[in-house]
Formats: sequence, C-alpha cells, structure tokens
Amino acid sequence: MARIDSKVIFVTTSPRTPAKMIPEIGLLNTHFAGQRWNSETQRAFMELLREENYFYGKGANDPAFSARDRINRAPKALGFVVLSPYIQLTPAGEELVNSRRKEEIFLRQLLKFQIPSPYHKPTEESADFWVKPYLELFRLIRYLGSLKFDELMLFGLQLVDYRQFYAILQKIDQFRTAKAENDGNYKKFRSEYLEQELREIYHDEIISGNTLTRETKDASVTKFLRTKANNMRDYADACFRYLRVTGLVKISHLGKSITIVPEKIQEVDYFLQNTDREPCFIDNERQYIAYLGNPLFPVLLTDNRELLEHQLRYTFPQFQIPKEATLKDLKNILEVELENRKEQILTEQVAAIKDYRLFEDINTTFEQILDNSLYDTPLMLEWNTWRAMAMLDGGIVTANLKFDDYGNPMSTAQGNIADIVCDYGDFGLTVEVTMKSGQRQYETEGEPITRHLAKYKRETEKPAYCLFIAPIINEACIAHFYALHKMNIYYYGGSSTIVPLPLSVFIKMVEDSYNASYIPEPSHIKRFFERSIELTHLTDNEVEWYRGITQEALNWLRQ
Repeated sequence: MARIDSKVIFVTTSPRTPAKMIPEIGLLNTHFAGQRWNSETQRAFMELLREENYFYGKGANDPAFSARDRINRAPKALGFVVLSPYIQLTPAGEELVNSRRKEEIFLRQLLKFQIPSPYHKPTEESADFWVKPYLELFRLIRYLGSLKFDELMLFGLQLVDYRQFYAILQKIDQFRTAKAENDGNYKKFRSEYLEQELREIYHDEIISGNTLTRETKDASVTKFLRTKANNMRDYADACFRYLRVTGLVKISHLGKSITIVPEKIQEVDYFLQNTDREPCFIDNERQYIAYLGNPLFPVLLTDNRELLEHQLRYTFPQFQIPKEATLKDLKNILEVELENRKEQILTEQVAAIKDYRLFEDINTTFEQILDNSLYDTPLMLEWNTWRAMAMLDGGIVTANLKFDDYGNPMSTAQGNIADIVCDYGDFGLTVEVTMKSGQRQYETEGEPITRHLAKYKRETEKPAYCLFIAPIINEACIAHFYALHKMNIYYYGGSSTIVPLPLSVFIKMVEDSYNASYIPEPSHIKRFFERSIELTHLTDNEVEWYRGITQEALNWLRQ
C-alpha cells in the first residue's frame, strides 16, 4: 500500500509511455507467475528485462528498485497485475497482453483508477481525495470542448474531489478571461498565475515552514514552489499520455491542447453517463482487486450490441453487418474496418508527401521542433522525419510509431525496432531520431541503434545503413559510430555504418531535395553512406570524419 501525501491529483507517471507496460507484464508473467515478488525475483526480472530489445533503461544501480518502479506503479495501480501473495496477471492483465483491443482495455482500467483505494491511502497532510481522476478529466475535456496543457496543470490537477468539478470549471473560466485581458507576455502571465495557484495549494506548508524537498537541503519557498511546479508538469504530461492511449482523444501539438475525437463523442458520453463517480471498496482489498481486475467493467458503448451496430452503420455506411455476428465478432469487424481506413488515410498522406505537396508543412514542423514549441516533441520529431524521408527519395519508407484511427501520430516506436525503416530494393536504411543530448544521448541511444541495424540486416539479408538525427549530436556518439565503421563485430553483423547528423543539416538535405531540378533517387542515399565509409579510411579520428560527412550531407545532391 502506498501512502499519498499529494495536494493535487495523483496519477502514475511510470512508465511514461503506457504501451511499454504490455511486453513487460508479459515477461513478468512468463517467467515469474506464481512466485513471490521480493528482492530476489525483482533483481531477476530486471536481468531478463535488460536483455529485451524493447527495453531502453539500465536498472543497474538498484535492480530491485527499478523493478518495483516498473511493476508496482502503473501495472499494479491500474489492475493489470497482483503481486501478493504471489505474482499473477489479473483477467484485465491477460486481456491487455493477449487482446487485440488494447485501447478498450486501457480505457476500462483508467476509468476505475481511484483515490483513495486499498492501494493508495492519503495521509493526514494530503488533500481530501474522493475521485476517479481519469473519469473526471474526460468529463472536464468533454464539458469544455478543449483543455490546454497549462489549464490541466494549473487547475485540472486540483480536481481531487469530483464534487469540486464546477469549482474547477469556474477557475478555468476565470483564467481564460484573465488571459484574454492580458496584453503582456503570456509566459510571464502564466508564471505569475502558476505561483499564485501554488501558494494557495501549499499555503499550510509555506506558513508552517515545511518547505524542504527531497534530495536537497534548500528549504527556500522559491525552491519548494519550483519543485512542486515540476511535479505538476510531470503529472499533467502523464495525464495527457494515458488519456491518449485510449484512442478517444487527440492532441494539438502546436496548441498543446487535448480534445475528444469527434467520432468518439458518443462513446465518451456513454461512459460519462453510466460510470459511477464514487470511489468504492476503500477498505476491502480483496473486493477492490476483483473489481479492478475485471476486464468487462465498466460497461462501454461497445458492449451494447444495438449501439455498436449503430456506430458501425454510422462510421461505415457501406458495410453490411452479418446477422449471425456475435458481439465479439462486431467488435473485431469494427477494429478491422478502422484499421483499413487508417491504412487508406496513411496511403493518401504518403502520396501527398511524395508529390512535395506537404513540403512547407514538413519544413514548418521542423522549425517548431527546433524552437521546442510543440507538445511531445520526441513524437513529432519521429513523425516528421518519417514524412521527410518519404519525400526525400524513392523506396518504401515505414514509420514504426503508432498512429491513431485517423493517421495522426499517437506514440513513438516501442524500442524493439528502428524508428523508421527504408527499403530501397538492393539495400536498406534505418533511421533513428532523438531529442536527447549530452551523455544521456550516448547512454540510451548508442547500443540500441546498433542492435536495430543488425536486426534489420539479419531479417532482410541485404546491405543496410543507419541515419541518426538529433538537434545536437553528442561527441561520445560521434566517436562510437566512427569506431563502428571500422570494427568487424559478428554480433552486429560486421561493421556498422551509422551516420549522425544534426537536425539542421538534415533539414538542409530535405530542402535540397525539394529545390533540385530532378527527383532524387536511392542511389544518392547509397552514395552518401558509401562516402561515409570512404571517409573513415581517409581520416584518423572521429572529428575529421564527422566534419567531412557533415559537408557531404550539405552537398548530397551534387552532380
């Protein structure tokens, strides 16, 4: 049981990307089901997890703690696993691992998450919790039509009791009015408003002098408020990500706001009207576990055959519903039709990209990424780089990020495969992108990138290269990739041709492709990487090689 001392909505922030828990609880169940969850099994779990292609972390300093961080948080809190007396997946966890309709499973579990519960008991210092946070956030978005990230952070997180719903609405309305009347700098206005709200939320702590935060000796009010603001940003970001995994909302990355997908409004209205807002089984862990792990509760619109048939007819009027189809059959039919529609949308997008009709939009998005003016910049970088690669030259360019039902980017590639894969017939190319910089870039990207390239070469049995893109390239990455050009490592399928480029240089390559008097071909890409190999033999250090290959990139279409 966790003790909650928060003054704002408490939600899980680990894992940051909800879908990552799917293979991890599958791994836990395969190797540890029926065992006790203790320091021994926790360390063993991390040892296995570190060997998996989809895992990017290290968990080396304290493997047992890392295991608890990954399993005791979201997987347990959302009812996918039970860890006492023995490790096992709940029926909801089994569905998440095995079912095709993962968005529906996530939705049910999010709607049941509550504070307080047998898993999460508020302390005397915490807010007076009485809420199912995700249920009320859906209600807030539906009521307002659109909720900006700052509004969720400043006010939505204060919805610790569902009976305060209209008071929070009033706060948001007052903020919007004050924002409209503000003629000054929004950043300054927001900062002042945030401090005002924080001082109100943490009034008792400030008055009593209880302002010392963990891992610091600085007890100043300024440091205290800055820490609380950072925590609220993390919680708001987690709310956005976990709501998005349901497929019912869409994110405006430029406006940094969240809305209900228009075609999904009926589904949202259904569970808002039919899901009990009251927390339940507060003091009965056995009943709470059974309730939380039930994959059939709460009831959704898609559980009502009549309403589901209506949705199918409305969304796909040309489709004839088989009379003998069961409810499960209808759900599968809807999923297949949605997937087919998504593929058609993506096909049309690629056609527009290859005709250079989206060049200005792609270029503008890169500028916004460099300015860090978008929500979820890593996702937007991965998505926009896929679009740029599709436009850059021929070949079949595949993005491994997850798209929603309407072809919009939903979450980044899951880690067991390259971000983008380009098939040029007689050779291939993997493309990896990151917003990370400094030593963190080398630690988290270096080895997985090499592994993904080796995996692609094994699967295709043809030559392949890798392009690594980041706003700033870390020196350790440059040295690492330079060395891999020259090293014959059997584990990686021989030498690895990986070229790191700053995003600004890649943008120049895209612009050159647009401005060229001819359509670039795969041979231009191949020539660029062959030139990288040549440069490793003509230079005796990574600095000269990197300088040389950067110049090659800036002139990659020279005749």
